[in-house]
Amino acid sequence: MQLHFSPSMRSITISSSGSSSNNNGNGFVDLMKIKVAARHISYRTLFHTILILAFLLPFVFILTAVVTLEGVNKCSSFDCLGRRFGPRLLGRVDDSGRMVRDFYKILDEVNSMEIPDNLKLPDSFSQLVSEMKSNQYDARTFAIMLRAMMDKFEKDIRESKFAELMNKHFAASSIPKGIHCLSLRLTDEYSSNAHARKQLPSPELLPLLSDNSYYHFILSTDNILAASVVVTSTVQSSLKPEKIVFHIITDKKTYAGMHSWFALNPSSPAIVEVKGIHQFDWLTRENVPVLEAVENHNGIRNYYHGNHVAGANLSATTPRTFASKLQARSPKYISLLNHIRIYLPELFPNLDKVVFLDDDVVIQRDLSPLWEIDLEGQVNGAVETCRGEDEWVMSKRFKNYFNFSHPLIAKHLDPEECAWAYGMNIFDLRAWRKTDIRETYHYWLKENLKSNLTMWKLGTLPPALIAFKGHVHPIDPSWHLLGLGYQIKTSIENVEKAAVIHYNGQSKPWLQIGFEHLRPYWAKYVNYSNDFVRSCHILEP
Repeated sequence: MQLHFSPSMRSITISSSGSSSNNNGNGFVDLMKIKVAARHISYRTLFHTILILAFLLPFVFILTAVVTLEGVNKCSSFDCLGRRFGPRLLGRVDDSGRMVRDFYKILDEVNSMEIPDNLKLPDSFSQLVSEMKSNQYDARTFAIMLRAMMDKFEKDIRESKFAELMNKHFAASSIPKGIHCLSLRLTDEYSSNAHARKQLPSPELLPLLSDNSYYHFILSTDNILAASVVVTSTVQSSLKPEKIVFHIITDKKTYAGMHSWFALNPSSPAIVEVKGIHQFDWLTRENVPVLEAVENHNGIRNYYHGNHVAGANLSATTPRTFASKLQARSPKYISLLNHIRIYLPELFPNLDKVVFLDDDVVIQRDLSPLWEIDLEGQVNGAVETCRGEDEWVMSKRFKNYFNFSHPLIAKHLDPEECAWAYGMNIFDLRAWRKTDIRETYHYWLKENLKSNLTMWKLGTLPPALIAFKGHVHPIDPSWHLLGLGYQIKTSIENVEKAAVIHYNGQSKPWLQIGFEHLRPYWAKYVNYSNDFVRSCHILEP
C-alpha cells in the first residue's frame, strides 16, 4: 500500500504497490483518490490522524494474534479484546475476581444452612480432595463437606478437652501413691520408734512458742512432703533461722506421720511445733457449727464429691469456664484445715503477729521484713490480685468470685472491688481480735448454705473476701507470686525474683500434672536421699 500526496496537498491517492502500470486494465481497480476540502478539515489534522492509524493497526494485529494463541478465539477479535483488556483499562478485576466473589457467596450460604446429620464425611483433607476429583463435586458441595468436617473436628477437640480437664481434676484431687506411702510409713514409725514420738519442740523451748520477738509462721496441711518443703525453704532462705517458729496444724489421721517427720528430720535452728486439730480445745462444735454443717450437708458433699459432668451444659460452656468450675469443686474446700485460718486469734491467743502460709508455696527470700510492714491498723496484709502484667492471674475482682445476680450479693458488694490473695498473709492478731471478722465469715457461710450455694462456689476465699472487707492492707506484689499451678506461661524472671512463689491451681509440683519447667523450684527443697522418701519411690524429676 502506498500513499501519494498531490503537490498542492489537495488530494491523497492510495494504491497497491505496483498497480500504477496496469491500472487501466479490465481487472480490479485498486486506485483511489481522495479529494480534501480545505474548508471541512485541515490537511495537518488529517495527516496526523493517518499517522496515528498507521501506528495502531500493527499493534491491534499483534494483540489479536496473542488472544488467538491463548485459545480465546471462540469469540470475535474485538469481543475478545474487550473482554480481556477492557476491565484492565477501566481498573476492574478479571474473571478470577468474579469467581472468588461467587465462592464467597457460596461459603456464606453454606455457613448459614443446617448440615444434614447423616452426611458421610471423609477422614482427612486428602481424602476429601480425592473424593472431590472422583465425584466431580461442585463448589457448593465442596463447601458443605468442608464445613461438616470442620464441625466434626471442632466437636471432637472440644470433647477431648473436657475429658482432659476431668482427668486433670481427678489427678489433682487424689493423693499420689508416694505421698500416701510416706504418710503410712511415718505413722507406723510413730508407733514403733520412740525418737519419732519425742516432744516437739523440746521442753526447754516451749516458752518460745508464744514469744512475740520471734517470727511465727502458721501452716495448715495434711501433706507431709509439702510441709517439709515449706519449712525447709523458709529456713534456708532466712537470714535469722534461729528466730523462726513454725506452728504446723494437721488433721487427726496425719498427725502421727507429720510429727514423725519433723521429729526425725529437725529443721534446726528453727523451732517446729506440730498440732492436730483434735488437740485444740477451742475447736468445739459450739464454736464452729457452720463448718460442721458444711462437712455434713448432703448437697454440699454431692457437689464436691459427685459427678461433675452431670447437669453441666458443656455445649454452652467454654473449657476455661469448665476448668474454673472444676477447681471450685475441689474436696479440700470443705475441709476444716482449709477454714482453720479464720480462727487464728482464738487458736493462738498469745501471739500478736503471724504469717500464714499455704502448703503449696516455696520461700525464696528472707521473710523477716514482713514483720516490719506497717499495716496501718488493718488486720490482713495481702497482695492484691486485680492488677499486674499477668492478665490470667492478676485480673481478679469480686465479680470473678460472686454471683451478682443474687440480690444479697448485689446489695452488699461491689463487683469491681479488687480481690486479694490467700496463701501468704500477714495477720495482725491484736487488731483482728477487735473486729467481728469471724462472725461475719460464719454469717455469710450460713447465707450461702441457705441459698443452695448460689452466692459463690469457690471454697474459702469468697467468704474471706467479705469478712476481711475493709481490713486489708495491700503489700508489694514481689512478696507473693501466684498462678504457678495453673499458668504455664508464668515468667521465669518473675519466679526467680519473687519472695514467695505459690503453686495455686491444680498442677501442684508434687503431681505428675505439674508444669515441668516450674517444678524444679519446689523439688530442690525435697530431700530425695531420705530413707522414707526413697522407700516410697518418690523420685527426683
